[in-house]
Amino acid sequence: MSHANSSALVVFSGGQDSATCLAWALDRFERVETIGFRYGQRHAIEMEVREPIRRRLATVSPAWSARLGIDRVVDLEVLGQVSVSALTRDMPIDSRDDGLPSTFVPGRNLVFLTFAAITAFQRGLKHVVTGVCETDYSGYPDCRDETIKALQTALNLGMASRLVLDTPLMWIDKRDTWQLAQDLGGDVLVDIIRAESHSCYLGDREHDHDWGSGCGSCPACELRAAGWQAYSDGSLA
Repeated sequence: MSHANSSALVVFSGGQDSATCLAWALDRFERVETIGFRYGQRHAIEMEVREPIRRRLATVSPAWSARLGIDRVVDLEVLGQVSVSALTRDMPIDSRDDGLPSTFVPGRNLVFLTFAAITAFQRGLKHVVTGVCETDYSGYPDCRDETIKALQTALNLGMASRLVLDTPLMWIDKRDTWQLAQDLGGDVLVDIIRAESHSCYLGDREHDHDWGSGCGSCPACELRAAGWQAYSDGSLA
């Protein structure tokens, strides 16, 4: 495998899914860089946990430390300005009239992956890794497999490239995401993700639970807690 083919850019938000994807990439590719996006998100605390997670993942193994490259943060405040969402506005977290969750930020993953693909293209990185998933995706249409495949085609046509959009979590749920972390880095990695990553939509880092920090009642916390419970029950069986 060439060095170019064994390189990746991970869309890294600081959440459970993207932290697991970063570990997945470090286990698989020789060169791994990360990218994050500041878009006026209500849970901006996720941007603060990114670097501590990166530092701790580098301690999991010498190979991971050697493979972990630079991080960059892109300012996409304009996305938050044009997107009316419970993640970018102080509004209730519930359902919209069209049935989508109020936390849906229209086009967010399309924009993120487009900017990530541009960065990967410029940096000579073959793969773009993202933690989108259809299994427990809250109904977000830009997390679907067909969306990602269509976007990959459009990006490669538009840039005359052969980038690969990797979605290692696409067909697994939160229980299996915890298990993937266990398989990749054992209890050490599970503890890093549990303690350091952030999922709560309300940005709550004050309340601690077995599964990590969060309000415990928003959809993101409920998914994470249920996955942790199922994972814990399975590990004790």
